[in-house]
Amino acid sequence: MSEKSSLSSGRRLLATSAAAAAAMTVLAILGGRAISAQDKYTLQVPNGLAFSEFRGFEDWPTVAISQAGELIEVILANPVMIEAYRAGVPGNGKPFPDGSKMAKIHWKAKRSAAAPDPTLVPDILHDIDFMVRDSRRFADTGNWGWAQFNYDAASDTFTPEGSGVNCGFECHTIVKAKDYVFTAYGKR
Repeated sequence: MSEKSSLSSGRRLLATSAAAAAAMTVLAILGGRAISAQDKYTLQVPNGLAFSEFRGFEDWPTVAISQAGELIEVILANPVMIEAYRAGVPGNGKPFPDGSKMAKIHWKAKRSAAAPDPTLVPDILHDIDFMVRDSRRFADTGNWGWAQFNYDAASDTFTPEGSGVNCGFECHTIVKAKDYVFTAYGKR
């Protein structure tokens, strides 16, 4: 083998090794991001509700939508609560059954660039609120427990708001006659 071809083979080997090292570095960085991505279902309000108690909320039926200030919201309920709504709760004077759960997703509102009329649509996620009815766990708060998880778009992470399960109780006492639930189930 000539000295020239041996040098050429060495350069190819060096170039191949450098390319492999670069590829491994990129994979390590990207893999690290995937590994370090927050699992929202591991979060819990200190001394309160866990995000995991509401696993699957993204697929729950819609109860209603609302808007408060610069936020637009969708209110979702699990099948237990939807069935109770359809049976007339709370308007029929009965409370929601234990196991009823709601999720309220808040986004900052923006005007749609595509819609022909001025239409507000969700923009950046703001926070997600939860409530669950459990008369044994939450007898001191109208049989409901509440939680709020604030979202930070820059880090793509959630942070629990406050502590305990009663963060929504004081606010919801004004609708005690409606079993502490603000949102009516609209006609379909």
